[in-house]
Amino acid sequence: MTPVRRVLITGVAGSGGSYLAEYILDHHPEVEVHGIARWHSASRPNGDLFGGRVTVHECDLLEYGSVLSAVERARPDGIFHLAAHANVRTSFEIPGAVLRNNILGTSNLFEAIRRLRLDPLIQLCSTSEVYGQVDPKDVPIREEAPLRPVSPYAVSKASQDLLGWSYFSTYGMRIIRTRMFTYLNPRRTDLFATAFARQIAWIEEGLAAELEHGNLNSVRTFVDVRDAVRAYWDALLRGRPGEVYNIGGVTTMTVGECLARLVALARVRIRTRLNPALVRPKDVTLQIPCVDKFIAATGWAPRITFEESLGHLLEHWRREARQAGARGPGVSASSR
Repeated sequence: MTPVRRVLITGVAGSGGSYLAEYILDHHPEVEVHGIARWHSASRPNGDLFGGRVTVHECDLLEYGSVLSAVERARPDGIFHLAAHANVRTSFEIPGAVLRNNILGTSNLFEAIRRLRLDPLIQLCSTSEVYGQVDPKDVPIREEAPLRPVSPYAVSKASQDLLGWSYFSTYGMRIIRTRMFTYLNPRRTDLFATAFARQIAWIEEGLAAELEHGNLNSVRTFVDVRDAVRAYWDALLRGRPGEVYNIGGVTTMTVGECLARLVALARVRIRTRLNPALVRPKDVTLQIPCVDKFIAATGWAPRITFEESLGHLLEHWRREARQAGARGPGVSASSR
């Protein structure tokens, strides 16, 4: 196992990046943590969680000079590349911005590392969306399944994935690719389960009347974000450069069943309705992973149950709803 003493997290102020930074700080205190955040996101609430324990480099991944400077200051021996425009539905509305941000930002990061002649372990965090709509006979999905992305976001992540392979095979950069399946993350409001929990909390607090949702028929396998970031750490240390690994949980159900489980935990009656604006132009409806390869390489396994994860999700948004209620009228729960 290669020792890692200094890591750099791109998108450290984001929902996944902030959980990853917290995990490393809490469980690997010997590791020096650096993060990249754009100037307009470096002071966001997630970025305030670290209590000065993370060195944050303000940097726009779209500006090569900015990336070069940040990587040179950090000089990491481990990199987690999480930064991305990650809203699937929004990517249909602003495809050019999503493609440019996610692909060019990744290219700039890899080029900066190459130009500086650094040799870090690099964990490239991709998504199950790259597989697109998989034939039921190919489920559970294995890493060798063809990439058939259907959204601009998924296209951008597939491109990142291929860039990772390109820089590994051409320049020998130690890039490990992971494809994360559905996770429960209270800090990422564009995920359907988070939007459900947020609206339930708002209704309980009297700040909203009903819960809006999109397509409820998609099948997903869930993992808690805290297990997910632990998997990212294990991938960096125990994964094999050049390889790609699926990461996912063990609890599978439809989006509608997930909503029903959350509604059952509500303290008041929850009325729901379909909002057509929340339905994607094209949805990926069957995402069940095979994670045997990752488990064999790392020994990782989920530790947090689905029920514990739902409780964590709801309690997070109940705290937010109480604070919103204390601020008075004019607040609402936006759904995505």
